[in-house]
Amino acid sequence: MNDKQPDNPLHGVTLERMLTELVAHYGWDEMGRQINIRCFNNDPSIQSSLKFLRKTPWARAQVEALYCSRQQ
Repeated sequence: MNDKQPDNPLHGVTLERMLTELVAHYGWDEMGRQINIRCFNNDPSIQSSLKFLRKTPWARAQVEALYCSRQQ
């Protein structure tokens, strides 16, 4: 079985890594401006954000899109 996914920029990248890199790059304030969700705007933390994003597909999709746009 071939596990390579050359066209998938998210292959092998965990949600925690994405979030950590985005926060390091943008900071919580800018993250909250770009993706207006409570876990980024009110007492943000990696753990609370991960909990929310893991059960909210539309929000996770926005984080993944932001991560991909930063990679280009």
